[in-house]
Amino acid sequence: MAPFFPSPALALGYGLACVLLAATPGADMALFLSRTLAGGRGQGFAAQAGANAGLVVHSCAAALGLSALLAASAAGYQAVRIAGALYLLWLAVAALRHGTALKVKAGTGAGGLRGAFLNGLLINLTNPKIVIFFVTFLPQFIEARDPHAGAKLFVLGLGFIAITTAVNAVVILVAGRFVAAARANPRALRLFDYAFAALMSAFALRLAFSRGR
Repeated sequence: MAPFFPSPALALGYGLACVLLAATPGADMALFLSRTLAGGRGQGFAAQAGANAGLVVHSCAAALGLSALLAASAAGYQAVRIAGALYLLWLAVAALRHGTALKVKAGTGAGGLRGAFLNGLLINLTNPKIVIFFVTFLPQFIEARDPHAGAKLFVLGLGFIAITTAVNAVVILVAGRFVAAARANPRALRLFDYAFAALMSAFALRLAFSRGR
């Protein structure tokens, strides 16, 4: 196996986490659904393409920044991991307190495919939470002494994008049914909150107790 790929066990755990994170409703999913319902699946996929472009930028920035930090200071890298654990715990508490906010706004599909793409791009490029998430989520899958940390971080970032693309593509294809089901079954969305909170808590503990590796 190439040195920049994670182990099979780690890749499986990471993949499952990405699927759950992608399936948890958020601002990006709400945008995809709004654009799909207003302008058709083409606009939904255009918005998703824009969001993915933003994620590629964040993924590259996180990989370069974290690998540079690791090369400069192992202690600094570990400090980021601990800060990440606290942030993930905060996400877990916020999910339980405030719940999933799937707010699909009515729209007219203004701007067509280009407008939808720009909407998706801007919703990710201007969202500081995505930067923080990449910086806190990815380090727990990399050993502090890993000589291929930068390449692995980049691969993990692209893997996250690939998985979220697949999950959101399904959501876009069944947009009308998905929105109707979500509105008719608020308890189902609440289950996402509990699952998300449990996942973030588990990752936070993993980050906290692996700081010395």
